[in-house]
Amino acid sequence: MTDTEPMMDEAIAEDSGAGTFQTCIRTAGIELLADEPVAAGGLGSGPTPYQLLASALAACTTMTVRLYATHKGWPVRRIHTAVGHDRDAKASPPDLFTRRIEIDGDLDPDQRARLLEVADRCPVHRTLTAGARVETSAGRSPAPAQHATAHAVDMEALIAVGRGSFDFVQ
Repeated sequence: MTDTEPMMDEAIAEDSGAGTFQTCIRTAGIELLADEPVAAGGLGSGPTPYQLLASALAACTTMTVRLYATHKGWPVRRIHTAVGHDRDAKASPPDLFTRRIEIDGDLDPDQRARLLEVADRCPVHRTLTAGARVETSAGRSPAPAQHATAHAVDMEALIAVGRGSFDFVQ
C-alpha cells in the first residue's frame, strides 16, 4: 500500500487538476468524483460535499431501518430514503437535513411509526445530531487513529442487550 492508498475506514481526497473544485475521492476500494455545480464555478462532474454527507445519512438510515425490520421479521420489501440539505444562517444550528422515508411492505401503522423512530437511531444521524471532533495534522498520511468500528457493528450495537430482544437502545 502506498501512502496515497486509503487505510481501512479512511477516505483520501485529492484535487484532480481539472477545474477549480473537482476532487478525486478514494475509499473502500472505489473512486468517485466530488465537485461543485457549474453555477458555483465547478464542472458539475460529481456530488458536492454536502450531497455526499446527505447520501451518507440516507444510506445509513436505509441500512438501519432494514436491519431492524429484518430482525423483527417484518415484511418490508423496499426502503427509499431521500435526504436534502439546506442552510439558514439565521437559525441555530444553520444546517438542516430533511429526510423522507418511504417503506414498501404490509405493515400496520404501529410498525411504520416504529421504523421511523428507529431511523433516528442510525449511527450517521447520531453523529450529525451529537457533533463530532476533527483532529488535523500536517503531512500526507496522519498517524492511524484507533481502528474505527465497522458501520454494521455500530448499527448492531444499537440493538439492546439480551438475546432475542431487538428493541433499539434509547
